Amino acid sequence: MPWLQLSIETDEDRAPLLELVFESLGALSVTLGDAGNQPLLEPKPGEERLWHATRVTALFEAERNIDELRAALNQALAADVSLNLNIERLEDQVWERTWLEHFKPMQFGQRLWICPDGQQVTASDAVLVKLDPGLAFGTGTHPTTALCLEWLEGQDLRGKRIIDYGCGSGILAIAALLLGAEHAIAVDYDPQALEATQANAEKNGVAGRLEICLPEQTPQTENDLLLANILAGPLIELASTLMQLIQPGAPFALSGILQEQAEQVSAAYHPFAEMQPAQQQAEWIRLGGTKI
Repeated sequence: MPWLQLSIETDEDRAPLLELVFESLGALSVTLGDAGNQPLLEPKPGEERLWHATRVTALFEAERNIDELRAALNQALAADVSLNLNIERLEDQVWERTWLEHFKPMQFGQRLWICPDGQQVTASDAVLVKLDPGLAFGTGTHPTTALCLEWLEGQDLRGKRIIDYGCGSGILAIAALLLGAEHAIAVDYDPQALEATQANAEKNGVAGRLEICLPEQTPQTENDLLLANILAGPLIELASTLMQLIQPGAPFALSGILQEQAEQVSAAYHPFAEMQPAQQQAEWIRLGGTKI
């Protein structure tokens, strides 16, 4: 059956009210998203964070009267929403298949591939990470993840112990294990991310070599390699903590950094490491180095 989709851009203060209004009007679903390209750190359990410019999107049955919905919104918000209200009619489709039409196998470096179920890679030496869409961040399509995957593929991981801090879907830890790492630790604040990481590790046959934990449960061991794909603020705040998780001489990669933030992040790690030149994709930066 077709659907009726309504969306409004608003600020972070009014977004929760608009969400409640849509729900009271019988919306089948309401989602909140970024309307201004503002990155956010994954919230801690129980914490709610919104974008400064938030897009609130509601899905209704197709037969709902648009004029009645618009009038109800005007009344509830005590404002005329006509200029800011976007209305679309969505034809019914198999959403998973539609997504797969856009998510094709992606290559990183010489032999690492991220591949959804049902698709194939013909390269004989391909190292394949099987990954489908889920709740957690990290499919390889975002520049921050892509930068880390490219760096990871270039490392000698045979027999190494690695730590993936801010694991999201687990894509980096899983890729490292498939590339030859002996053991990986995947850390995230979000329990849903840990669940996604566990499921993806099982799908890729590496769950037995993967340790999953919340930040406060992180084993205080010195690993051979560190990946931290989070954001600039937490990277700066956690610099000393993260450097304690790897041994001297260990390489590391930091991502989730905007171009204008790179100098400040690099300065936070300079006391602990010999830093390497930054790598950039779109407006995102990857920093790396070796612990001294």
